[in-house]
Amino acid sequence: MTTERQLRVLRKLYERSKSLKVHSVQKTQEELAKELGISRQALSMHLKQLREQGLIRTGRGFIDLTDRALAELGRPGEEAFVLVKVEPRHRSGVYRRLCASPVERVYRVAGEYDIIAVMRAEKLAEVLNMLGEAEGVVRTASHVVIEMHQV
Repeated sequence: MTTERQLRVLRKLYERSKSLKVHSVQKTQEELAKELGISRQALSMHLKQLREQGLIRTGRGFIDLTDRALAELGRPGEEAFVLVKVEPRHRSGVYRRLCASPVERVYRVAGEYDIIAVMRAEKLAEVLNMLGEAEGVVRTASHVVIEMHQV
């Protein structure tokens, strides 16, 4: 069972992580402990417990969050984007359907497509199936994030 303090440590690690194929933190334990407002020894103890639970991997100069940690934080997998072209008279119906589906964000955009829906990659098939049944959807284009660069 993950404690509230361990979840706090995981959240801080997630905020400081860099998403490649894994979420990786490249800070010293001293820096992280200071950001969390706890001693380095307390952080070390929490990291040991998180490692034993399979939530993180550690090595010299890095801490990686595992898929299990991302699931614990409610952020499993990577993001997917679906671009949707809709007949104008059916836009509001498609918006409503998307908002009732497992998407995280829906954008109305100008350009070749009318809508961009953002979701966890593991929900992509479900959203595409729903869009395939939605009246007025002309076409879709799906994109799954494989790497994110920090700006």
